[in-house]
Amino acid sequence: MDPALIAPANASLLGIPAKALFILIPLVGIGVFAYILKHRIAPLLRAAPDFRFNRYPERIRAVVKVWLAQWRHPRYLLAGVLHIIVFFGFLTLAARSTQLVILGFVDEFTLPGFSGVFGHLYSMLKDYAGTAVFICAVILAVRRLAFKPARYAVPERYGKDHTPEAIFVLGLICTLLLSESVFDASLVAAQSAQNQPTHFLSPLTLGWFFRHAFAGASLPTLQGLHLAAYTIHDLTFFFFLCFLPMGKHFHVITSLFNVFFMRLDTGTVKPVRHGVDESKLDELKSFGVKKFEDFTWKHMLDFYSCADCGRCSDRCPANRVQRPLSPRFISIKARDRCFQLYPLWGQKAAESDALIGGIYSEDEIWSCTTCGACEQECPLGIEYIDKMVDLRRGMVDEGMVPQSLQKPLSALEKRGNPWGKMEKKRADWAAAVGDGCRVKLFEKGEAAETLYFVDSITSYDDRMQKIAQATARILCAAGVDFGVLGKDEKDSGHEVRRFGEEMLFQALKEHNTETIQAAEVKRIVTSDPHAYNALKKDYRDLPPVQHISEVIVDALGSGKLKLTPADNGSSKTYVYHDPCYLGRHNALYDIPRQAIDAIPGIRRTEMSGDCRDRSFCCGGGGLMLFYEPEEEMRMGVVRVKMARDAGADVIVTACPFCLVNIEDAIKVAGLEGQMEAVDLSELIDRHIQR
Repeated sequence: MDPALIAPANASLLGIPAKALFILIPLVGIGVFAYILKHRIAPLLRAAPDFRFNRYPERIRAVVKVWLAQWRHPRYLLAGVLHIIVFFGFLTLAARSTQLVILGFVDEFTLPGFSGVFGHLYSMLKDYAGTAVFICAVILAVRRLAFKPARYAVPERYGKDHTPEAIFVLGLICTLLLSESVFDASLVAAQSAQNQPTHFLSPLTLGWFFRHAFAGASLPTLQGLHLAAYTIHDLTFFFFLCFLPMGKHFHVITSLFNVFFMRLDTGTVKPVRHGVDESKLDELKSFGVKKFEDFTWKHMLDFYSCADCGRCSDRCPANRVQRPLSPRFISIKARDRCFQLYPLWGQKAAESDALIGGIYSEDEIWSCTTCGACEQECPLGIEYIDKMVDLRRGMVDEGMVPQSLQKPLSALEKRGNPWGKMEKKRADWAAAVGDGCRVKLFEKGEAAETLYFVDSITSYDDRMQKIAQATARILCAAGVDFGVLGKDEKDSGHEVRRFGEEMLFQALKEHNTETIQAAEVKRIVTSDPHAYNALKKDYRDLPPVQHISEVIVDALGSGKLKLTPADNGSSKTYVYHDPCYLGRHNALYDIPRQAIDAIPGIRRTEMSGDCRDRSFCCGGGGLMLFYEPEEEMRMGVVRVKMARDAGADVIVTACPFCLVNIEDAIKVAGLEGQMEAVDLSELIDRHIQR
């Protein structure tokens, strides 16, 4: 039986075999794509090193969870679900697209394994997948044009709006789906017209609708539609392939690799330069990122992988309060610079301007609190904290340090604390701990199994000293044998490192490490999440580190610690604020809540949508207390309003920096007397059954 229509591989165009055209299109398309990709890879080969070829099982799990399962997309429900449908639709249609390309020069080609029952099942699945993707693409286009979310907006200072590119790509997707459907439907309509066995088209799909629309059309019309649809699909497919590396849709290609090489450990900071030992840092001629090639190849891959979805900036507290920072444009501006430096035609352009003062401003980079909200939200594993730290390292190396930070950094170098207070006063808070609790001092030769690492703010700030005293009383009540380093302790250096002063951090770390090792303790406890993160993630060769919340829950579980009923429990509602470096960076979400809930009769609520890994940064954090950026509203005020909207009277946190900012924000928001803030240690201390 003759075929109902002439297949593309057997057709002629103006007397020339169409097969020649359908071989030429993929050859040219693949050639152009390879040429573009070669130029896109070029900057990665000139970039700074980055060691990511390790821990393969964990990386494969990350790919399965973050890339394949689209784990983070539903955090923005509508856009997330639509993207998941498009993503899995494309995965499903990949086999059909490959088959269609080859059908242009091999008649009746079928992919190996795609015949028989499996082939019929796949055909049905791809019909519905294509229809679903088409519907989603239309919804996404309407959403972009008519209901554009604020996170898609591009402020004038950042360049042009990217909506036209997004609409253009959605148009290409729709063209691919419609042309494939017309190609299939025209053949089935011709088969039906000639009473031949027809290929199955799944009901209520695009192909099914076109097949009914073509009923009664002449064979020449169907033949023309068949060949035209194939040609349009072939041209669109390879044009789309070559267009992807030209802008934000490059993530379609790079996202798999970006997720595979994503950072596996939160709370860490990359070394100054991979492959250079910390003991040899003084041999480096330059620190940090000053020009584009100073970024690592992974960070350049980040720039390529940014989907411009705006999720990072939408959750960024600095962006929320109108500081001059939007994480999204950290990536986009760098990608634009990359395309400028490495054009597709001609030689590499000379980098005339430094990054700072060129595409980035000083205030933009200093505005970041390193809270990690942007990284937690990104569905493609893009990293920002390491880039910000590396840019700051470059700025510090060039002497570009904000005036307000110069004094605390100098004091840290001279006195080991940002206030420049005397070392001998570091443990003065211990005198007011109270009867029945003695704080041992390692500086006086006393010994203990546990070290309470207090850190600077809790040692010197009059208000925060109450946290240290409450922590000491909790340790005593729990029967913990502990002591403090006193004048021998220096700042953990957590913020010093994240503000780009690497050599100062190394000096602080070396001193503290030697002092702690000399104390011969079996574990370290701290009430400061920043110290907790530094000792756990930035230091090496130390005993296990615990936050005081972990000690509390362990003591409650063993019965060593018992709590009395809540004061005013029936009239006050408590809410827990997750500190960034306890929650997002160290995943301690449940333990502090367990400690609060262990108080009999306490009533606790949640800041729904803004808690746990979506907690909103207080804006404090070490040296941020000294830096005064331009902002529309304090981050702490935004956070206090979130707590008030949740119906809370008392905000409980577990970080001295958070307590400073939140207490101050309550006053600024005009809520003094209506709301209060308390540290977890203070709250537990009030309810210890002694």
